[in-house]
Amino acid sequence: MPLVKTMIFAALVALGTASPSNGTDGISLPRKGEGSGRDETYAGVKVLYDAVRDEAGNRLRLIATYPGMPAKRFPVIFVVGWLSCDSVEARNGTTDATQLMLRSIASLPGFATVRLEKAGVGDSDGDCGRSDFKAELAAYRQAFAHLNEYKFVDPSAIFLFGISNGGGFAPLVANGAPVKGYVIDGGWSKTWYEHMLEIERRRLNLAGHGPDQINGLMKSVESLYSAYLLDRKSPAEIFAAHPDLKSLWQGDPTRQYGRPTAYYQQLQDLDLMAAWSAVRVPLLAMRGEYDWIMSADDLHQLVEVVNRNAPGSAEFVELARTGHTFEHYDSLHAAFAGETGQFDQSLAQRVGDWFVRHR
Repeated sequence: MPLVKTMIFAALVALGTASPSNGTDGISLPRKGEGSGRDETYAGVKVLYDAVRDEAGNRLRLIATYPGMPAKRFPVIFVVGWLSCDSVEARNGTTDATQLMLRSIASLPGFATVRLEKAGVGDSDGDCGRSDFKAELAAYRQAFAHLNEYKFVDPSAIFLFGISNGGGFAPLVANGAPVKGYVIDGGWSKTWYEHMLEIERRRLNLAGHGPDQINGLMKSVESLYSAYLLDRKSPAEIFAAHPDLKSLWQGDPTRQYGRPTAYYQQLQDLDLMAAWSAVRVPLLAMRGEYDWIMSADDLHQLVEVVNRNAPGSAEFVELARTGHTFEHYDSLHAAFAGETGQFDQSLAQRVGDWFVRHR
């Protein structure tokens, strides 16, 4: 699928080659896979496969892109990714909506981008399915600090692009360092407990339960998540005492959505509203019209908080006929069923235009 035309250099310079597997600090991390198509390539853009080491000693892949111009610094878009263990690589020819968005920003004239692969994902060492949120956040902070090592990065123009879960905790990644602006898609701002009650109500509704059943089922959902997130009991302990609650759980008792249960108990510890209350730079908060996973109210709250600090700097945009992370759908029920359509390139245009206006 072609990228947005206005995001491609008018004058195409030599094609940047994917290069060094060695990081700037000497960390060697070989590329996995074989064949010439494994590396990302873009017209007029250089691609660097770098690496950092997390607190557990794992080598984590960094993918950096920057314009092929000598001795110049560029504004950088640092990507704060989603909850799942899916890769942030966006190889040539992908049809994945989120990867197409990542390719679009990598092609944005005059901008650099940096993405981090979680432990155990892509080339990275480790095991994403066992990694908790504290380790993940520490890795993001390590990668963010690593921006100072790049001669192509303008340290006065660093943007954060938070997607899904990353759209909620993005302000924690900078760890007090200056940021020029935020773009988030489908983030969250309440407690994780509140988030889970809201998503479970939507899930039960979309799964076909009638209005006469929902509130009764939600009482069981409340019992499950209050024990899990507030009392910090393991699912195994909960199900031993209340076997009837097991039908509400997705996955085995040690994991949820592919991550360890400790991950979510640590999300519950976060105070994201406090983190966003310190933000005084522009914010674009986006949510798909058919996003059944995140709540619009969370993003409206973030926009209100940031505008209180810097009036007129934050805006909310609903993405028509769009799901949770840039997928195109014909209806909310199609989004719930995962019946994807084509990627809407106007979304990439909207995001790219925002970065250009605020650089």
